[in-house]
Formats: sequence, C-alpha cells, structure tokens
Amino acid sequence: MQGSANLNLMIKTARKAGRSLVKDFREVENLQVSAKGPGDFVTRADREAERIVRTELMDARPTYGWLGEETGAAAGEDPTRRWIVDPLDGTTNFLHGQPHWAVSIALEHKGEVVAGVVYDAAKDEMFVAEKGAGAWLNDGRIRVSGRRSMGDAVFATGLPFAGRGNLPATLQDMARLLPVCAGVRSWGASALDLAYVAAGRFEGYWDRALSAWDMAAGLILVREAGGFAAAVEDGRHPVEAGSVICGNAALFDPFAKVVRA
Repeated sequence: MQGSANLNLMIKTARKAGRSLVKDFREVENLQVSAKGPGDFVTRADREAERIVRTELMDARPTYGWLGEETGAAAGEDPTRRWIVDPLDGTTNFLHGQPHWAVSIALEHKGEVVAGVVYDAAKDEMFVAEKGAGAWLNDGRIRVSGRRSMGDAVFATGLPFAGRGNLPATLQDMARLLPVCAGVRSWGASALDLAYVAAGRFEGYWDRALSAWDMAAGLILVREAGGFAAAVEDGRHPVEAGSVICGNAALFDPFAKVVRA
C-alpha cells in the first residue's frame, strides 16, 4: 500500500527492531537448555528493541508524545500526537523460544489511533493499517472473516496468569463460549490476536485486562479490515477501559452477547 510518511516511518522502524529481535531470538533458543535460562537476556532484548523504536521515531518526529511498555509515558511539544509502542508483544513466547511475538507501533492523533503496525518478525508478516486506507498484510489487502455462524467460529483470548484478578471472569466467559463455537485459542500475543482477526484467521478476540500498547495498533487493523471493536464494558472505549472485544460484522453482536452475559 501507499502509506503516509508517518506510516512508512513506522514500517521501517518495526523492521529494524524486528531484525534485532530475530537475532536475539536465535540466541534464546540456545539458552533454553542452559542452567541460567534466557530470562535476563530477553529483558535486555526487549529494552534494546524499545530503544531502537524510540530512537527512530523520536529522531524523526521529536515533537510527538510517547507511551511505551518499558519506558512509560512522556508528553511531547505537540499534545495532539503520540506514539504507542510495545517493542515485544508476546514476551513469554519469546522467552520460551516460541516464534509467535511481534513489534507493535501505533500513532494516536487527538485521542484516536490513526495508523498501526504489527510486525511478526519471526514469520516476516507485516500487518499495517491507516485510517481510511484499509488494512494490509505485506502487499495484500486483508479483510475480517466472512463466517456468519457462531458454530463455525474460532475465537482468541488472553488467559490470565500468575493470579491475575480477571481469571474467574475469563473462565466464566469460556464456559459460556466454548459450547457455542468451534474453538478458543490463547496464543499469548494480543497484538497478533487482533491482527489475526483483521486477517480473517480468527472470527473474534476478547480480553479483560490489556494496556494501551497491547491493543492500539491492533484496533485500527480490525476496524480498517471491516471489523468491529469495543470494550468488554459496553459503551466505553477499549483503550480507556483496558479491555476489548472485537469480531467480524456478522458475529460481533452474538459474540459480545455471550461474553457480556
């Protein structure tokens, strides 16, 4: 696609960070069998990826604000624009040598995400979207799934870990959803889950506990691919609520009804 200067900057930056992470990921695979394990190494890889992204974006657009998973928030001279970045979405997958993780970069303008990039560097899949220009995977246009029956639908979610407080609600969601659908997947990378909804690989996705950087880029992908997205708490904005439910046009309402029951 022919994107704006900002989108092209985001794509170039995601590729650069992705190359660094792929190099580190090869080392993680070797560290799996070591006594120390790859934990400290992955933390350094994550921080280095964010350093690359921040340097590239802020050198090019020094007046924009910033919100990153590792380095937090910083106001910019331009209060209307900020970058929202997760340099390594799917850190636990990366840590365990599983090739399902991504670099996620979004651009927000006046409180609305207007461009998003989710780069799966291990598979070299670049998901991109810009307001009004559709959603794309590498050089091809993508659309949400055309399935219309809940019984044929596969959904995705993030399963709470380490005692997170939304575990009971998520288990109740799954108890209601599993009997009426074709399956639920939890692949451990929310940005990719949203990108997969945009590409028609999942019919929908929901999660009750997300940060802005987990979903910002994925939300515009879903919407530009023809899907719908909202907070689990009806009437709220997903980023503000910290939760999301999304799906294709035909299944969003019945899917949301099950999750919100």
